Amino acid sequence: MIILSGDIGGTHSRIAYYDVNEGRFDPVVEQVYPSIEYTGLEEIIRKFVDSHGQKCMQACFGVAGPVHNGRARITNLPWIVDSARLKEGLKLDNVTVINDLEAIAYSVPVLAPKDYAILNEGEQNPPGNAAVIAAGTGLGEAGLYWDGTRRVPFACEGGHCDFSPADEIQDDLLRHLRAQFGHVSWERMVCGPGLVNIYEFLRDVRDVPEPDWLKAELRHGDRASQISRHGIDGTNPLCVQALELFVSLYGSEAGNLALKIMATGGVYLGGGIAPKIIEKLRAPDFMRAFCTKGRMSDLLKAIPVRVIVNDKAGLIGSAYCATLKLQGIKAI
Repeated sequence: MIILSGDIGGTHSRIAYYDVNEGRFDPVVEQVYPSIEYTGLEEIIRKFVDSHGQKCMQACFGVAGPVHNGRARITNLPWIVDSARLKEGLKLDNVTVINDLEAIAYSVPVLAPKDYAILNEGEQNPPGNAAVIAAGTGLGEAGLYWDGTRRVPFACEGGHCDFSPADEIQDDLLRHLRAQFGHVSWERMVCGPGLVNIYEFLRDVRDVPEPDWLKAELRHGDRASQISRHGIDGTNPLCVQALELFVSLYGSEAGNLALKIMATGGVYLGGGIAPKIIEKLRAPDFMRAFCTKGRMSDLLKAIPVRVIVNDKAGLIGSAYCATLKLQGIKAI
């Protein structure tokens, strides 16, 4: 059975056909489009289908924004995505639009062990809810509700909740960002642009020196990637400090999410950033921040924490969601 699947983000839109057979998700063809170069998802899908048209049963698209009644406004793009219009354009009986983190949540049970990197072993095969948190262009969050036998994915917009500092440096960071943005959410720092915000805070408020060569380098290209690269290889102390603070904040909010939905079944880090900084995430800062929750610390220490290293998770999850819709199944 052929499924049309999409993982639609603020930076890239990934579209693919998957051949789904006996629990296997085999890619037929996939293409990545720079989102900002298109007027909307319909234009991208039309281009993809014209180039790679296949007869398919169902389509599902995970999109970066809140979805209401099959309609979404993309958070970091001037796009409206509407399942009814997509259904009409594709001439399919069923087109589903879900949140992109919900799509990743759908992928959790069908990914292979090799698709995960372990940050905390935790309890083996625990029951209970699970959580997904993903830093990329923005910060996405989702959950999987345990109904006693299966887990049901659901979306949320927890990344836009108020940031809460844990120490004096983070107090200063909050004041600095409040002066710029007014409302300061977790997404203001735990994402690609957030890493840049942290870097500029350390440079401008904490007076960590920025060498001329780095200043010149950051005038071009992806600043977050450059800061991350120098933070990982240790070539600049400012970048090292920025990345370490970023990792600590990531861990803190992942722990917050675990508590909010009682994610004893595991916490999964998705998105594009985590796999690129895996060794920094394995250092003590992430799990220390994750577990430092006062009287709840022991509960958090028992939670398995994994990084999803398969960058097709959103596509696979969307394909799996579409398959379940065809079968009339709501839970996984």
